[in-house]
Amino acid sequence: MFNDPFQSLSSIKQGKYFSLPALAKKFPSIKRLPVSIRIILESLLRNCDGVRVHQNDVAALAQWNAKHPKEGDVPFIVSRVILQDFTGVPLLVDLAAMRDAVSKLKKDPGAIEPEVPVDLVIDHSVQVDKARTRDAFNFNVEIEFKRNRERYTFLKWGQQAFETFKVVPPAIGIVHQVNLEHIATLVSTKSEGGETFLFPDTLVGTDSHTTMINGLGIVGWGVGGIEAEAAMLGQPVSLQTPEVIGVHLKGKLQNGVTATDLTLRITEMLRHEKVVGKFVEFFGEGAASLTVADRATIGNMAPEYGATMGYFPADEKSLQYMEMTGRDPKIVALARDYLVAQELFGIPRKGEIDFTRELELDLSSIRPSVSGPKRPQDRIELAQVKSRFNELLAVPTASGGYGKSSGNHPRVTFHVDGYFSHLPHDSGGIEKFDPRKDRVYNWSEQEMVTNRPFTKVVSAPGYAESVSSDAILTHGSVVIAAITSCTNTSNPSVMVAAGLLAKKAVEKGLKVNPMVKTSLAPGSRVVTDYLEKAGLQSYLNTLGFQLVGYGCTTCIGNSGPLDERIEEAIKEHDLITASVLSGNRNFEARIHSAVKANFLMSPPLVVAFAIAGKVDIDMEKEPLGYNQDGKPVFLKDVWPSEGEIAQTINESIDPGMFKKRYAHILEDNPVWEKIETGTGAQYRWDSDSTYIQHPPYFEGFGLKAPQAVSFKKMRALAIFGDSVTTDHISPAGAFKSDSPAGRYLLSLGVQEEDFNSYGSRRGNHEVMMRGTFANVRIRNKMADGKEGGFTKMMPEGNMMSIFDACQEYAKKKVPLIVFAGKDYGMGSSRDWAAKGPALLGIKVVVAQNFERIHRSNLIGMGVLPLQFEGDHSAEQLGIKGDELFSLEGIEQDYKPHQEVVLVVEKPDKSINRIKLRSRLDTPLEVEYYRQGGILPFVLRQLLSSKK
Repeated sequence: MFNDPFQSLSSIKQGKYFSLPALAKKFPSIKRLPVSIRIILESLLRNCDGVRVHQNDVAALAQWNAKHPKEGDVPFIVSRVILQDFTGVPLLVDLAAMRDAVSKLKKDPGAIEPEVPVDLVIDHSVQVDKARTRDAFNFNVEIEFKRNRERYTFLKWGQQAFETFKVVPPAIGIVHQVNLEHIATLVSTKSEGGETFLFPDTLVGTDSHTTMINGLGIVGWGVGGIEAEAAMLGQPVSLQTPEVIGVHLKGKLQNGVTATDLTLRITEMLRHEKVVGKFVEFFGEGAASLTVADRATIGNMAPEYGATMGYFPADEKSLQYMEMTGRDPKIVALARDYLVAQELFGIPRKGEIDFTRELELDLSSIRPSVSGPKRPQDRIELAQVKSRFNELLAVPTASGGYGKSSGNHPRVTFHVDGYFSHLPHDSGGIEKFDPRKDRVYNWSEQEMVTNRPFTKVVSAPGYAESVSSDAILTHGSVVIAAITSCTNTSNPSVMVAAGLLAKKAVEKGLKVNPMVKTSLAPGSRVVTDYLEKAGLQSYLNTLGFQLVGYGCTTCIGNSGPLDERIEEAIKEHDLITASVLSGNRNFEARIHSAVKANFLMSPPLVVAFAIAGKVDIDMEKEPLGYNQDGKPVFLKDVWPSEGEIAQTINESIDPGMFKKRYAHILEDNPVWEKIETGTGAQYRWDSDSTYIQHPPYFEGFGLKAPQAVSFKKMRALAIFGDSVTTDHISPAGAFKSDSPAGRYLLSLGVQEEDFNSYGSRRGNHEVMMRGTFANVRIRNKMADGKEGGFTKMMPEGNMMSIFDACQEYAKKKVPLIVFAGKDYGMGSSRDWAAKGPALLGIKVVVAQNFERIHRSNLIGMGVLPLQFEGDHSAEQLGIKGDELFSLEGIEQDYKPHQEVVLVVEKPDKSINRIKLRSRLDTPLEVEYYRQGGILPFVLRQLLSSKK
């Protein structure tokens, strides 16, 4: 039941709600809070139970100080969770394991359900193996299913096993576009005690671009797996009290300027303004003038400008979008009534809200642009692309350029005939980070390596087979042109513009060189429906933009293989070729490992650059090509007018399209329907699977909290320095046959070419344990300078892999401790960076300080985080790793921030005592830890409530 300590419960005809206007009578400043803060405040108010959320949490946020936000965490409880397939599999594995634990206790396993609705959309596994052929879509879908049979069998079981866990099958759409068009409701409802309660639709997702939903007026952002798991189980998501940067948009976009152009300018501007980790909230008449699709494009790229969110409050346009996408009129009416009653409806104007800082952007100043060639924030106005690219060619690599001599570009002529050998080919972006080059990664960049498959090429890509001809490659040649990513394919205006430009180009006799790998991968089947209805898909097909799949594809590096002779020529002559794509990320070699220059742009510009075949072109002065009469055709000759775009949208898009498509999700993928899987509440684990295995989190689980952990005579597993990232702790890229994970898979008959990646196998703890601390660049000070996942087994001093050492310590029942320097666990949140150490037997991590989320994740997995006092460190205190370690002052009655004494017994039996501070920071974290982690804590709660 909901509590009401602030007497704020009110009602409208559709149900009861916790009223922010009522709370504002006690805290009048609420009316000037950013809308995003007010929505989080409502969650605190509604969930104020004295355990997860306390009254002082509500009061603190109600009195949020814009200029000096109070330090500390906000216990935000979301309405739902959204997942994609790569990051979602471990959550379903853990749910299945929880059910098995309940069954062992002779209780109903079906009682275990997520506490909030969870939607998983399968979109990260499809790859552009074939492109520019009639059968590309069917071929790519078929190969996708063959590669992912084990994972998909498991996910299909989950689809039928849970009431609150829904799965959208492959080849339906991209998670964020499906969320925007279908799943999101703006206002959620819950039945409790015979009453209906209303509250804002809020969420977290296991993909950084979850922020796309901010464009509809919904608060949500991307988190790591353990935070998502906590949210799924009804627990708070840890959030530092945010700063909110207000961005005042004024004016109006000029004709010919797209939402993509605006988004790239905002990305450039906000990167410069250093909004990393902050909320961004857009306001003003310019924000109100934008369509929801335009707003969603801007929200989508929040990770690229570094913000936690890029939020637009809900208004009339939000409701119009819901109507257009076929939502139930009752849901739309409920959203209006509730948001108006809560005084959350409408985009504020200048002077109505207090922000930490205000910025301003005049929409009329935006010009057609692209971003690249290496970072999303490096915007270039369209007229300057040629000069900027040629300038970067000559800039030294150390300064961000390509280090090529100025002057004439090499021109490599070769014959394209579709020849394809069985030698290994690159199948997309690079497969792991080079920490020597990339010392700090933003989450978006990490995801391009973490959350995509690494697969062997099974067939010629097909696109260069249709024409047997001589081809010329040089610096700046376009070799990949992809209309991809929900960032832009969710926006009908730019997709229709691409189709209209293709139509005009074909009618003028323009073509795309067959050496360009063109592809179209929309984020929703509705896009295909309206392009077909408008008669535009046939023109896109003529230019080579045939449908290749409904998924992330090129945007996350799943670009598939290049034609063999093209790839050979690029590598042999070290050519700086280019990709052009309508995605949100373009880090060097992430789109394809052979392609070093990558440019983000709107879909119509992707088509234009594909026709031009090069990026070193001044689109304002140079022709795209020549018509049948040899006359030049310029971009302006084929660019559609605003009126043409609007008319086409009005004639080709209607709510019935969305209703029909999303009513038949399962029927739209007959291959999915053919997958045979088990039914029932419990999963029948396949012992032969190398992707999905039963995790050991609940071995020995009982209804009572476990006995206190023994902290006597621990051995040091590792001593690390500063800035150890989650990728150091749990790498997600490719791995070799001589690694512990590689040897394990070889022993099961898996060939090295089929290893895939750590990220793809995160549903198998046996692989992930062996990958823990296995980054080839990690430095353990106990390993005598040897890089990689090595340590010395004590007291013998034998060098071995960290995994093998942990196995030996486990046999001897020796608990383990890890020491680290500053910023331990920095980088993107990664669930296995906490799960792996816990399963290896690590009981304690002592660091100079922790990255906030990683510290929380360690507690969530039952690992105790302790912090050195002052400027003490393992090195400064003379810790070598050959000592025995014990803890004093920490017993069963753990307390937040309590003092702990580390007793260090050296080999000569001398004793040293070191003061440490517990980083169990809150009573709820203490309880998580006392129960053995968040999963056992929640499971005991669920079982006690079901009695």
